[in-house]
Amino acid sequence: MEVRDWASDRFDAQTVRSIAERLMDRPQARRLLAVAAIFDGATRTEAAKIGGVTAQTVRDWVMRFNAYGLEGLIDS
Repeated sequence: MEVRDWASDRFDAQTVRSIAERLMDRPQARRLLAVAAIFDGATRTEAAKIGGVTAQTVRDWVMRFNAYGLEGLIDS
């Protein structure tokens, strides 16, 4: 699973991690850290361990990130 090209143009793993470190919303930070792992080439299973969720949930997060950017990972 990859982060789509347009997202890669705007973000990289380090940028996403930096944003996650500054967030007060810990669940959103956890989602961003899992997405950052995908940027680094981690598998969904590896990213799921970071996020404390299933690989399917990581897939959903990446799809939301690809579609909506950072806003896609905010709880509504």
